[in-house]
Amino acid sequence: MSELMSEGITLMLLGMGFVFSFLVVLIYATTAMSKVVVKFFPEPEPAAPAPVAPPANTGGGVDPKLLAVLKAAVQEHRSRQK
Repeated sequence: MSELMSEGITLMLLGMGFVFSFLVVLIYATTAMSKVVVKFFPEPEPAAPAPVAPPANTGGGVDPKLLAVLKAAVQEHRSRQK
């Protein structure tokens, strides 16, 4: 029984070592590929956005009809909330 347990532990450690080694190689390969891609295919510089002019002031205030409608709507809303 002890020989079987010893063989099982050896096989487990060998498998874990193989997986660990493979993951380390995979990390280095991925890092190397990233560096190669960045070197040969650099990311283009983003174009500066065109400055946006502020909207022109039309010079007028709020339309009196619109103001009256808004006031009526606010009063109606407040009366329903009570």
